[in-house]
Amino acid sequence: MNFSSKLLENAVAEFAKLPGVGQKTALRLVLHLLKQDKAEVERFSSTVSKLRNEIQFCAICHNISDQKVCEICASPKRDQSLICVVEDTRDVMAVENTNQYNGVYHVLGGLISPMDGVGPSDLEVDTLVERLNKNEAKEVIFALSATMEGDTTLFYLHKRLKHFNINISTIARGIAFGGELEYVDEITLGRSIATRVPYENSLSR
Repeated sequence: MNFSSKLLENAVAEFAKLPGVGQKTALRLVLHLLKQDKAEVERFSSTVSKLRNEIQFCAICHNISDQKVCEICASPKRDQSLICVVEDTRDVMAVENTNQYNGVYHVLGGLISPMDGVGPSDLEVDTLVERLNKNEAKEVIFALSATMEGDTTLFYLHKRLKHFNINISTIARGIAFGGELEYVDEITLGRSIATRVPYENSLSR
């Protein structure tokens, strides 16, 4: 792609680094910004910069937050004895949109994937174990994507947590194998949480 301006080329190159954005889409986005008022572009730039510099991760569940402890963990209305384990913030949002869950979360920050060089030590597993040692959790729900990486992570987590005197369950498989949790519709995901099954029972399926 030939550019008439080095500044334009550099901006397109930066946008093209975003996931799912190719050069043509990046060029369209940059040209759109050039048509906007300078104040609008400054606001856009400032918002992104502020996001990167001021965003925090909850000290308890590792969800993205504006405060040291996120609103969900801090809410007295949430059932602190029920912990839903998810891959990332997108999955917290997906579960919250179902309006079927009133517990708290634990965000792993990824899934075990040897092919990608991601092992258990790269995830927030030890902090989950620490939470269970400290609080009075009665149930842990695994709400991970129905993929090979998700199942590998489930198996590892179950081995780490099975000695705790708690119920360990997984969402029902109304979700097709290979399905990413964030793309599942709210009704299916809500039913999967409501009809969750003991994890050990799911192994025989």
